[in-house]
Amino acid sequence: MRHLFFGGVEPPHKKDMSLASREMHTITPQQVVIPLLQHIGTPCQALVHVGDDVRAGEKIGDAEGLCVPVHASVSGRVIAIEPRPHTSGREVMAVVIRSSDAASSALQTHPPLEDDADSDEVLGGIREAGVVGMGGAAFPGDAKALSAMGKIDTLIANGCECEPYITADDMLLRTHPEQVLQGLQILQRLLQPQRTVLAIEDNKAAAIERVRSCCTGFPQIELAVLPTRYPQGSEKQLIQALTGREVPAGKLPAAAHCAVFNVSTCAAVFRAVRLGQPLTHRIVTVSGESVSQPQNFWVPIGTTFRDLLHAAGADSSIRRVISGGAMMGRAQSSLDVPVVKATNAVLCLPHDSNCAEEDGTCIRCGKCVGVCPMHLQPLYLYRYEKLRKAEQLQRLNLFDCIECGSCSYICPAKLPLVERFRAGKQMLKERGTS
Repeated sequence: MRHLFFGGVEPPHKKDMSLASREMHTITPQQVVIPLLQHIGTPCQALVHVGDDVRAGEKIGDAEGLCVPVHASVSGRVIAIEPRPHTSGREVMAVVIRSSDAASSALQTHPPLEDDADSDEVLGGIREAGVVGMGGAAFPGDAKALSAMGKIDTLIANGCECEPYITADDMLLRTHPEQVLQGLQILQRLLQPQRTVLAIEDNKAAAIERVRSCCTGFPQIELAVLPTRYPQGSEKQLIQALTGREVPAGKLPAAAHCAVFNVSTCAAVFRAVRLGQPLTHRIVTVSGESVSQPQNFWVPIGTTFRDLLHAAGADSSIRRVISGGAMMGRAQSSLDVPVVKATNAVLCLPHDSNCAEEDGTCIRCGKCVGVCPMHLQPLYLYRYEKLRKAEQLQRLNLFDCIECGSCSYICPAKLPLVERFRAGKQMLKERGTS
């Protein structure tokens, strides 16, 4: 069978679990924990103090440089500003708000922009709303758009959502496709590409039908239905699938004259520009074999995993809680970590189906090489990382690894490949050789 990009794997989808409920459910936590760092770049500085009363949508943190603000997701009183557990595994300064209005929602914080707004106004609106990439990278949305202006001919909305279990983007496309298309249209006017595409994998029939019915009102947007294969949702693989171009090693998509935005990001752009609403809520999939009611929730940023699991009916069989997907997500050691802007899923598993074994032995079968979508040699990267050989890791282009987990998934020895590659990247950064 011919694939649209090299490598990749086909893990079980397991998406029907959270789609049994066709509606999004809301959570109204009594308290939210809002980290002041939810994006790549400079952490925010708190703009509020303990004891302050805040309203939903109010800016509570900001800074200069590569940074976007964070906003209160509920109305209430600030009860703490202190380090709290974060999904990255670190502790991050956070603003803790006790809700005084369980039904509070994001308020308009700046005037909506009209169609004739200039580029600076649109970029400013995106920034002030705190929009970041919501597919995982959390790069500031205004900075990403600015870096692509005048450099691209193809704009892509990424609705592939290729990870097992996760259906947050699928649910968005089923329920609010017009928000995605209008947000993509805003980016289209900003970036002026020759081609604009919304890409969805073919295992999302209901979403495809809804988007196709809405696309008649957006004749300049092309719907591309792609065969399902992991990790097609990775922007470099998606670019290759849609255009045949390869992003050069160490380069960004603009080097291939493309820009890729997650569909949830597109919807957030629409709400920021057309409604004047900041990014205070998002869709989160809660799923896994240890959840009695897998479903999608519309939740305030800062809702703790504990509250999410309680709402989804997590049971006593849980042995592992993962932020994100089964392939690329991170296992959590605390249920007190909060939902952040890039949190698309929380998985509750009775065991790790691909449990890594640190003392396993590589049998040099080469399967990891055959599935690596970046044409890397994971078996040698693993060996040199264990030996702390920085020069060899650089020579083998460790930083080109997208940490998709295809190698770990296929490895018969269950070696902790991705974990070691992350450690190797950190070693290189500390040595100043990245």
